[in-house]
Amino acid sequence: MYTTELQKTKSVETLENPAKLAAFEARVAADEFIEPKDWMPEAYRRTLTRQMSQHAHSEIVGMLPEGNWIGRAPSLRRKAILLAKVQDEAGHGLYLYSAAETLGTSREQMIEALHSGKAKYSTIFNYPTLTWADIGAIGWLVDGAAIMNQVPLQRTSYGPYARAMVRICMEESFHQRQGYEIMMHLAAGTAEQKRMAQDALNRWWWPSLMMFGPPDDNSPNTAQSLRWRIKRETNDELRQKFVDITVPQAEAIGLTVPDPALSWNEDKGGYDFGEIDWEEFYAVVRGEGPVAKERMKARRDAWEKNAWVREAADAYAAKHAARKAA
Repeated sequence: MYTTELQKTKSVETLENPAKLAAFEARVAADEFIEPKDWMPEAYRRTLTRQMSQHAHSEIVGMLPEGNWIGRAPSLRRKAILLAKVQDEAGHGLYLYSAAETLGTSREQMIEALHSGKAKYSTIFNYPTLTWADIGAIGWLVDGAAIMNQVPLQRTSYGPYARAMVRICMEESFHQRQGYEIMMHLAAGTAEQKRMAQDALNRWWWPSLMMFGPPDDNSPNTAQSLRWRIKRETNDELRQKFVDITVPQAEAIGLTVPDPALSWNEDKGGYDFGEIDWEEFYAVVRGEGPVAKERMKARRDAWEKNAWVREAADAYAAKHAARKAA
């Protein structure tokens, strides 16, 4: 989910038709789905286009760190599972680009925005995968955080987005369990395997917490997105849920969350945890992540080198249409 809000949205235009705007707000407040042909404020359309395209970009870029390990998976079973997972991520990107196109922006425009640097994707994918344990950490932590973000999106106010999220959430649940199983086996293995699992947890824990976006008091879009039912919970609420669920999972397999400030707070019924390095977060957002340039180069190269596939598909579609018309 990779659905972290990374850019500011302009406020609702004062020139919107007041009657239409009031009717729209009433429908959203009543938890009705807004469909592509329904009237909607332009700010709502822009917010959704940005969020959905950013989500789609994240799914596609997210294939890169894991695809790098398909050929190096330690067994045929692990290879088949990882291959299926990467294929799922490609499908998620397809669903989301298709849903976003219903708002009037073409897939080509969205991809051009990604390649030019105008559009963002989840910062988590700008970190490298150094060992096989990183694949476990990504499934367990990154996809676990994604599920926390995405389950509420099944009730988001825009119908095509909500419906796309139903299948995506089911598949992400599989991804999370696959990752946790890898970490569980490594933690129960040799001393070196357990060390490798702990090292991966150490490196991926804080970036996973950053996936939920900036704190609520510094999140410019949260209030409007909540009002329009695009989001259902705030960044900090989702982050707290993730910590509360994930810490016991780490303890169950003998791993330690790398946060000396972590402690159980009986009064709130959840964990208190340390301060996130927001300077690192915003640096990665700006494209300064450890492998940010490598990720974007890979995406641009794939788009350019595989242009012939798109051209062949277009030619086939035009030939088929011509035959049907004749």
